[in-house]
Amino acid sequence: MTSVRPYDDPQGVIPAVLMPFNAKLEVDETAYRKHLADVGGVEGISAIAINGHAAEVASLTIEEQFRAIAVTKEVLEERVPTVVAVYTNSSLQAARIARKAQDEGANGLLVFPPEVMVLGGNMRPEVIQEHYKHITDASNLPIIHYQFPVASNLAIPLPTLLELCSRFPSIRAIKDNCGDGNLHERQIRELRALDQPVRTLTTHSSWLLGSLALGCDGLLSGAGSVIANLQVALLRAVKAGDLNAAKAINDKIYPTVRAFYDHPLLDMHNRMKEALVILGRWEEAYVRPPLVKPTAAEIEKIRRCVEQAGLTPETLYKKVA
Repeated sequence: MTSVRPYDDPQGVIPAVLMPFNAKLEVDETAYRKHLADVGGVEGISAIAINGHAAEVASLTIEEQFRAIAVTKEVLEERVPTVVAVYTNSSLQAARIARKAQDEGANGLLVFPPEVMVLGGNMRPEVIQEHYKHITDASNLPIIHYQFPVASNLAIPLPTLLELCSRFPSIRAIKDNCGDGNLHERQIRELRALDQPVRTLTTHSSWLLGSLALGCDGLLSGAGSVIANLQVALLRAVKAGDLNAAKAINDKIYPTVRAFYDHPLLDMHNRMKEALVILGRWEEAYVRPPLVKPTAAEIEKIRRCVEQAGLTPETLYKKVA
């Protein structure tokens, strides 16, 4: 195996890839390999995230998650770093996933807070600290922490987040979905001011331009499974301070926001799958229950939005001029 380079400085555009299923709702490994090659070939991305929300991880067995890690590394090798999500309510299982990811050659981890924290975990900092202790005892891979929306009750209060990052220096970035512009900016600034600065990767895909303009170091988003090339172009324009160019690119992205991120949000990744079928990149779009296929009317809406965004089979995944 090629020597693995830890993803020590997460920044830039990190697409979170989808997981294709066949009509029997089995993982379609052939389609997954093709999807990885498509997204992994986008010029300018910095890594790929797997086994997260975009991959419908809640429906994946632990064996399927482990197989996805192995397949991803076979396809991407070390050309594009692989960031493996750690999604589980069990700290013991989290440690097992982290160890397996490291053993398979992953370059980093994306750690979700355990959903048991929804019942007041924000009042018990020791809960998330205990979760991270099991993960970091099992693996020394760099970590991106997933900061959930405040309204979800899974968000870690800022003082706890700062303490967590200081206590566990393997946390190199957060994927921020706090949903509060004021808190978002404060987190960016205070994480950057730590003795070991921690980067902020936004996942506020429904207001991406505004979020990036606040000073984020990049983004980590399921929408990158479809529009990673536009995300790369937008981030470059923001970093260059070219507001006019950024606004022009954001105008192309906006119809995809309406296609993917309208309510209910639980369908966002279903809609991305349908977009890839419309664009001729996927043959079919199946989701595992309890998720269900979008209605015919919604699929038609996705088609219109894709057209408004200027996405075509010829432009998909291609560098934006």
